[in-house]
Amino acid sequence: MPLAVHFGAGNIGRGFVGLLLHEAGYDLVFSDVASELVDAINATSEYTVHEAGPGGHDHVVTGFRAVDSRRDPDAAADAVAAADVVTTAVGPTVLRFVAPVIVAGLERRPAGAPPVAIMACENAIGATDLLREEIVAAAGERAPELLAKAVFANTAVDRIVPAPQASNGIDVTVEPYVEWAIEAGPFAGNAPRIPGAHFVDALAPYIERKLFTVNTGHAATAYLGARAGFATIAESLAEPAIEAAVEAALEETSAVLVARHGLDPADLAAYRARILERFRNPELPDTVQRVGRQPLRKLSRHERFVGPAAEAAEQGLRTEALVEAIGAALAFADPADEEAVRLQELLRVRTADELVAEVTGLDAGHPLFPAVRDAVAARQAAL
Repeated sequence: MPLAVHFGAGNIGRGFVGLLLHEAGYDLVFSDVASELVDAINATSEYTVHEAGPGGHDHVVTGFRAVDSRRDPDAAADAVAAADVVTTAVGPTVLRFVAPVIVAGLERRPAGAPPVAIMACENAIGATDLLREEIVAAAGERAPELLAKAVFANTAVDRIVPAPQASNGIDVTVEPYVEWAIEAGPFAGNAPRIPGAHFVDALAPYIERKLFTVNTGHAATAYLGARAGFATIAESLAEPAIEAAVEAALEETSAVLVARHGLDPADLAAYRARILERFRNPELPDTVQRVGRQPLRKLSRHERFVGPAAEAAEQGLRTEALVEAIGAALAFADPADEEAVRLQELLRVRTADELVAEVTGLDAGHPLFPAVRDAVAARQAAL
């Protein structure tokens, strides 16, 4: 059987990418640095992915094992050396730690073996490009030789997998909806067989539609809900004022998607409605604290708020609702989240102009800058 190695054995790895690779007929090797999780995976021969909500089904996954890339990096490298597909779901900032293991695996890959398909399944634009850059940095002068042993393809992934989840071994609860789009071009007609994914000629519209609708909407709900004192995403959206604010923000991002990619406004309206229904799923009690974590990353220049808002401002489109969501993000406080703590510290020690430049990457001459500066100043006045 073909072999797939997936970095990141958490709920997303097991409940999304791992499931689709299993259903595509791959033997699975999960690579992770959480020793207890690795041991738990290796202590069982199957786990269940439970789809919670209308239309959901249970899926049993078999044919897997796990390796601890911290305790036994050689085992992880050996798996990469033999793999047909390598995927990740570790978070964009962790890719630099995955890259050396992949480099070691490519070094061990037999001469003449077919290129391994490498795909980073992260909530970020061009995540596989980022992983490739990290691999080049880790490989040094051997990079050209090792890159020839792989094909790198960017992806767009979408499935809500709430955490934390009630402990039930390594079983995972997810929503029924799933989308995995992969750019077809790099494979030159020889793409891996993954029936649960779809290969597309132009990936950017899929990535940005997802990032600027699902991710923007999810985070906006979390920050607006947290500011209003709600605990979960579903509870937040049940508040009419928050629902209206999130819908307004997504109307603004849809306007950007229409302008940039020529997407159909009616299709986007239906997509927005479907996304909000997913967020309301009562069987997925996702918390505002989980969804809101890492606010500094989410407020950065090309992320889910500032990215579309900046382009909207450049084109003279509306940005008021996105700026309102940014203001709510600035108020997000969570002592357990390092970025949230740092953000509140910066609000106390930086001027409004300094903070906008440092956190959002906007320069003072950008048309969005004044509105975001005003939002920062309002948050600072409230501290």
